[in-house]
Amino acid sequence: MNEKVMTPLPLFTRIWLAWVTYFRILFDGHFAARVQQAEKSTPAPLPAAPPSERPALPKPPDSTPALQLLAILQREGRLVDFLQQDVTSFSDADVGAAARVVHEGCRKALRAHAELTTIRSEDEGAEVTLAEGFNASEVKLIGSVQGTGPFKGKLVHRGWRVSSLKLPAAMQSHDASVVAPAEVEL
Repeated sequence: MNEKVMTPLPLFTRIWLAWVTYFRILFDGHFAARVQQAEKSTPAPLPAAPPSERPALPKPPDSTPALQLLAILQREGRLVDFLQQDVTSFSDADVGAAARVVHEGCRKALRAHAELTTIRSEDEGAEVTLAEGFNASEVKLIGSVQGTGPFKGKLVHRGWRVSSLKLPAAMQSHDASVVAPAEVEL
């Protein structure tokens, strides 16, 4: 049998692949299930494709919209400043006062740019039944998960879905990685 062994991927390609796969598994339940199934099975090694037939690596996702939203949350609510601050030495009252300001600004920004709806309509704490084959990207099972469903349990969190997102158009010369410019008072 004339079977070629696959050529190992370079380190940075593997790092990028792990990063992309991590987020895909986190946000795509169907993909996560396929990865889990593939991990359980141990297929024979695939033959290496000739260099001209190797598929191109997926293009990295555009992070501009995420950076824009982070910049908006920083501008309106100083979210990044709050999260970067070490609050362990502050009193609970000081943290609470700062959290109110951050919450008010970020809530205003979120409502101005995103429309959110709940995934489940039941009240939190209500008993719910999930049919076999439910959408795992919409509902996360927690606790002792066994079997294939239907599942009965208590709704702990209703979940959120973005129904619309309205971000300003990014100017071509704008560096989206600058979430908040340094400020110099003259």
